Amino acid sequence: MSVNTILGNALSGLNAAQLGLRSASTNISNVNTPAYARSQANLTSRSVNGTGLGVDASSLSRITDRFLFATSLSANGEAASGKARAGYLDRVQAQFGSLDDAGSLFARLNSAFTEIGSAALDPASGVRRQTAVNDVQFLFDEFARLDSELLGARAEAQRQIGFSIERANDLIVQIGSLNDDIARGRIQGDATGAENRQDALITELSSIIDIKLDRTTNGSAILRTSDGVLLLGQFPLTLEGPGPAPGNLGQSFAAIQGRTPSGNVVELQSHFNSGELRGFLDLRDKELPALALELAEFAAGSADALNAAHTNASAIPAPSSLTGRNTGLLGADSLNFNGKTSLAIVDNAGALVKRVDIDFDAGSLSVDGSAPAAFGATLDGITTALNTALGASGSASFSGGALKISAVGANGVALVQDATTPSGRAGRSFAQFFGLNELVTSARPTQFETGLSGTDAHGLAAGGALDFTVTGADGRVAAQISVPVAGASINDYLVALNNTTTGVGRFANFSLDASGRLVQTPTVGAESYSVEPSGDTTARGATGLSFTQIFGLGEAVRGTRSSAFAIRNDIAKNPDLLALAKLELSATTSTGDTVLGKGDGRGGEAIARAMETTRTFQSAGSLSGVTGTLNDFAGRFATDVGTRAARAERQSEAAIALRSEAEQRLANAQGVNIDEELALMTQFQQSYNASARLIQAAKELNDILLSII
Repeated sequence: MSVNTILGNALSGLNAAQLGLRSASTNISNVNTPAYARSQANLTSRSVNGTGLGVDASSLSRITDRFLFATSLSANGEAASGKARAGYLDRVQAQFGSLDDAGSLFARLNSAFTEIGSAALDPASGVRRQTAVNDVQFLFDEFARLDSELLGARAEAQRQIGFSIERANDLIVQIGSLNDDIARGRIQGDATGAENRQDALITELSSIIDIKLDRTTNGSAILRTSDGVLLLGQFPLTLEGPGPAPGNLGQSFAAIQGRTPSGNVVELQSHFNSGELRGFLDLRDKELPALALELAEFAAGSADALNAAHTNASAIPAPSSLTGRNTGLLGADSLNFNGKTSLAIVDNAGALVKRVDIDFDAGSLSVDGSAPAAFGATLDGITTALNTALGASGSASFSGGALKISAVGANGVALVQDATTPSGRAGRSFAQFFGLNELVTSARPTQFETGLSGTDAHGLAAGGALDFTVTGADGRVAAQISVPVAGASINDYLVALNNTTTGVGRFANFSLDASGRLVQTPTVGAESYSVEPSGDTTARGATGLSFTQIFGLGEAVRGTRSSAFAIRNDIAKNPDLLALAKLELSATTSTGDTVLGKGDGRGGEAIARAMETTRTFQSAGSLSGVTGTLNDFAGRFATDVGTRAARAERQSEAAIALRSEAEQRLANAQGVNIDEELALMTQFQQSYNASARLIQAAKELNDILLSII
């Protein structure tokens, strides 16, 4: 072996030792760096014709396990998605409080009904009346506040979606730029720094959207969604989505898409199955709207329960007039009432001035026990008959969808249901249906059992139209459909809506049930499509109400009811108008008899018991339609709020535990072990020293040879 050969072997050993020392020291310095994969020197022996020529040490490589890394990315996405949902739903649950929390919505509900019951025990107490009125207002103020919280949370989720898209785009660009650094580094012998940085960015990206990683032969990363849509290849895909927007129900958001540098658009939203972006999308489009709709049904049910009893009671003295709300009905609409009810004109002392008994089954009314007189089968018919029956004592009118009954002079008006066969239309009494003597009012319809039949005239002005947006499961708009007012009857317009060519019949069908409620049913094969009104220029006669307002069509109408209610203005100003008494009428009651007595609290007692009165609740959110008490529905709603939060928390905890396990296994496979690295450093130091001594020996040998010469 020549001296040059000895020097060559020694120098290669020095280079190999230096490379190994650099690798070990870098590993030790990054022992706590997340997603860091340890590196190792690639050492191979060199030989020619069986003669050793030292060590080839030209590059460093990372110790990685692509299968464990892929598992870690998947677990990271699931954990981030679960954390996003759990965090928001926990905040929402905290706003609602628990059933036994004194400040919760449910406690306020109980307090409102309880305080009315207390006022009924002492009707003369102004303090008790004021407390009862305040507690009812506090209840509906809380409904409005919670509705605002839910819509605010939905708007915040949309903002977070925007932030996530922005950060994802930034990460994809950075990952793509590191591909060039990795390719150059591999040519130069060390790409580990760029590869570790890129893996850290890929791990962060996996917490935003679920991704799958592949690498080319030169080490460049190729990113796809978990189901194969390309995000980063030769160029990055730019994610695009809607900007910040209010969280109003019924509002449609543009679907998230990807745009290539050449301008081609790829649908992406349906391909995101995990990551915080998926969590925020589920919150915005599913969880929060469902809770808002459930809250709206709860608020409407609470108001309906209070009004059902309050419209069957009376203040003392009775109010001089009762003005109902705009029902959206027209005078020509069919009456569609059954059962019996009574109307009384009373003086300030509670004595009967005039009595009108209405028998809807017989289609007649009787004044002060006289022979029954028939009335027509329409709303105008009963209004005319009542006006005639009241004569000089009062009047009745029906205009703009509202019924008004007034007494003359200092007298007042009161109504009461027949105890045996109470009146009803679509499940509500005569007084309740028209909103005569309501305790809680709303400027728009909040109950959508109209009592209309398909043969009634739709009354919609010509030129109006109902616009729909049809959205697929992937969030993309599948169709925009406008259906102009058509025909003369409600059935005629339903046919137009259900038309498969010019209407929405390809996606949904509409019909009226027995209570006059509009029922929307998905077309077979189109169950995954959402059909929502996006505009409504219809108006029903002089009522000014649109088709969607009357029938409660769309989330925007149904979901805004939570903030629609308030104590009737005159009662809020004067709690003495709270109806705690009840008309006392019998077959023998005659003019001059006392029918409203001071100290009577039977009306208030009935209001207090209204929480336990069976009523029908419509489907809302994840709660199916049911017949039960308001108390039962409150329990179902509280359970759903708590269950959503608890389920999200459990899923988040499970996903985080899985992520921790995946990260631990990945760290075991490619992480740094300080003991091993220190042993390697000792080994390479010794190797370096040995190579240095070999060089020294070669030098001494060379000096001896030169001295001999």
